[in-house]
Amino acid sequence: MSALGKPVSHEAARLHVTGAASYVEDLAADVARLGYAWPVTSPHACARVLAVDTSAALLCPGVLTCLTREDVPGENDVGPVKHDEPLFPELVEHHGQPVLWVIGESAEQARLGAERVRVEYEPLPAILSIEAAIAAESYHMPQDQLRRGEPEQALGAAAEQLSGELFVGAQEHFYLETQAALALPEDGAALLVHSSTQHPTETQEVVARVLGIAKHEVTVQCLRMGGAFGGKETQANLWAAVAALGARKLRRPVLVRLTRAQDMTMTGKRHPFLGRFRVGFEPDGKLRALLLELYSDGGFSLDLSSPVLFRAMFHADNAYLLPNVSVTGRICKTNHVSHTAFRGFGGPQGMLMIEEVLDRVARHLDLSPELVRERNFYVKGDTAHYGQEIKDAERILRIWQELSESSDLGRRLEQVRSYNEGSLHYKRGIAITPVKFGISFTTAFFNQAGALVLIFKDGSVQVNHGGTEMGQGLHTKVAQIAAHALALPLTAIRVMATRTDKIPNTSATAASSGSDLNGAAVQSACEALKERLTAVAARRFQVAPEDVVFESGSVLPWQRPADAVPFPSIVEQAYLERTPLFATGYYRTPKIHFDRDTGRGKPFHYYAYGAAVSEVEVDGFTGQYRLLRADLLHDVGSSLSPLVDRGQIEGGFLQGVGWLTTEQLVWNDQGALMTSGASTYKLPSLGDCPPVFNVKLLERAAEPGVVYGSKAVGEPPFMLAISVREALRAAVAAFGSGGVVELAAPSTPEAVFWAIEQQRAQAAKLGRAAE
Repeated sequence: MSALGKPVSHEAARLHVTGAASYVEDLAADVARLGYAWPVTSPHACARVLAVDTSAALLCPGVLTCLTREDVPGENDVGPVKHDEPLFPELVEHHGQPVLWVIGESAEQARLGAERVRVEYEPLPAILSIEAAIAAESYHMPQDQLRRGEPEQALGAAAEQLSGELFVGAQEHFYLETQAALALPEDGAALLVHSSTQHPTETQEVVARVLGIAKHEVTVQCLRMGGAFGGKETQANLWAAVAALGARKLRRPVLVRLTRAQDMTMTGKRHPFLGRFRVGFEPDGKLRALLLELYSDGGFSLDLSSPVLFRAMFHADNAYLLPNVSVTGRICKTNHVSHTAFRGFGGPQGMLMIEEVLDRVARHLDLSPELVRERNFYVKGDTAHYGQEIKDAERILRIWQELSESSDLGRRLEQVRSYNEGSLHYKRGIAITPVKFGISFTTAFFNQAGALVLIFKDGSVQVNHGGTEMGQGLHTKVAQIAAHALALPLTAIRVMATRTDKIPNTSATAASSGSDLNGAAVQSACEALKERLTAVAARRFQVAPEDVVFESGSVLPWQRPADAVPFPSIVEQAYLERTPLFATGYYRTPKIHFDRDTGRGKPFHYYAYGAAVSEVEVDGFTGQYRLLRADLLHDVGSSLSPLVDRGQIEGGFLQGVGWLTTEQLVWNDQGALMTSGASTYKLPSLGDCPPVFNVKLLERAAEPGVVYGSKAVGEPPFMLAISVREALRAAVAAFGSGGVVELAAPSTPEAVFWAIEQQRAQAAKLGRAAE
């Protein structure tokens, strides 16, 4: 029986729950002569480094060396795109930026040595907000724009108009394993770097660049990560470069492993966004025009801010037709950490803006938000504001209707109204929101992957591919794909650690594309091997190749099932016949393109759809709230691994709930992060899960042209959490007497309380006016 599409557990689940799974720091446990690196960081958000004195540190017991810019034989930069991130900066551009590193025989000795380093700074004025960057015209790149129709004229001709703005805050990745890298010298100039990275090839490139050596001298391995969420796509490179530089200088292994406070202080977050909009619409709620300005806080360097902003612009429509629209985007250069990739990659920020617009339109017109949303849905034949046809657009309404029925939305809306009429200090809210999310890297050349599959004479199989495992279940899906393609049990398949000496020139495991790209490459390699083995079996059975069947670990001629032999028997014969038992596979996503200058193209291979209904209860005295129930219906195509997919949907939704409700990052007026640990940064926990949590995968949803009809699932469910914020808004509205409800994002209890107070004040004002 095939393992494909079966609800199997994560391939490392037992290792995870027993503590036996190895991560970077575990790999260092038995390494002899290990050096530990500790950073010396800036106490300023913007300052010039005038002088560095390491003499006292070098006298400390156990201190092996200090790494400074003089130790860099290659390029003193780890920036992935613009080369604007100096490893050892002369100009500090964010609070907590590493200036140099101390390496000791223990982490504690390195830390004590770092305390003895003296750095002289010249503090400079800092830009610490999007508004300040706009005022100073501090940007990383020129403005981008996507445009359709004549939005200015359509706005003027619309029956109704509104304007407003929304700021949405940053989000910390808070992966369980902090950033880590272990560098081990090998023969000559060669190095092996164990890195907690989503992008081993880029880490290899940056390490080679810093050391001034060719890439073939650097091997990067990622066994697994303890979470990543985008935060280790580019930002793993710095720590790997430091470890490699230390190992090169000392000719001994070096470990970099950040503490939680260091990680939160020194690494980028989800980009904060400011959106300013003007919208024109009709009395029935149909949108006629939208002018949307997006400003992202990129931090001190460019990193991935450009594609993040563009994905936000691509997704400013979510599931809605915008007939006349202008979306502009600017990346603000500030003196914060360099903000980076995070699950959704700008898509959530763009989608939140249009959901904000539609709710304001609905409440301005005194219409139900769910009705206004439905009236603006894409339908079959529509195109997006960047010119791509919305494939399967009818699926939006199908999911909406199926979920409305399965969640009993109509009856529950009436129940909520009835409850609110009888409750003065507690109010409930319920909301339904859709998701349409484009799948592919928007940079076309990243949409490729390779694989190397090895069959041993005993019939067991090793699978190598370019994707990295961060807990999301990619290796599980790849194992199921290989097992299905070769008709073997899962126990016969072992997915190997990701290494640059096995699969070169890989793309990051990101953009929800890990299974699409790497799974298809593995499928290709397995099918090549199966074709060779089929020829061997055909000769053995004396039948035509098309008459050979691979089934449940056996090979047989379909006409003579009794002649079946075990898979290893055919493999052994293939070896004796000198048939190669290894094969490479390759896949590239077809027919994707985008012209940035014209703002037109087909940047996505397909769309993933979904919807969520969420119900909350809010305490009018404190703003505290409870998520009572969530119903999710999500489109994963034909699921490769339903248990893994369900976990991604549940986890993505809860992480999105955290972003929109509890997780608030706070920097002080000097640019220092005040919420640098779990005691001050509130993550969603088990207690935040709704007591009624229904998750269903959309049926009859196979996606042609994708590996076994599946769809990506990593990022799209994150945006289902927008329904929770809209339910909170509905509950806040119940404390007032109608009209637009302004609600901050994240919608913390404090934010909800002040929104309630605003509603009460407006209601009181209207009451006095009526008198």
